Amino acid sequence: MTRLPTLFFATGAIFAFFGMLWGIQMSASHDHTLSPAHGHLNLIGFVAMSVFGTYYALTPRAASNRLAMVHYGLTIATVLVLIPGIVLAITGQGEAIAKIGSVLAVLSMALFAFVVLRHGVGGAVKSQLHHDGIHSEPAE
Repeated sequence: MTRLPTLFFATGAIFAFFGMLWGIQMSASHDHTLSPAHGHLNLIGFVAMSVFGTYYALTPRAASNRLAMVHYGLTIATVLVLIPGIVLAITGQGEAIAKIGSVLAVLSMALFAFVVLRHGVGGAVKSQLHHDGIHSEPAE
């Protein structure tokens, strides 16, 4: 198994931590103006990252493909661009960055769909099967 599922889960946990702190700050200040950005941080930064990590943990042949690391990087870029972009849009400082972040989010999900359709769900990497002493092909 690759380290990719761990990267997705660890990064998701970090995003969730900051999302929770932000939620506490909003509650303490009674100012929920930025709640859409907070919600997107939790949804993409934690929920989607965790779903992706689960998929790659269940499907190591997909995780061992180079596209999987591209997917990880694209998802990180999505969070780092979209969340500040939403903040800027809400505070009236322009929508361009939020729009770019939205396109990155769509690309990240499209890439995930492609990976799932290409590799299916489950199974093991051939080399892992041979390493474990199993010489049959993974079930599709």
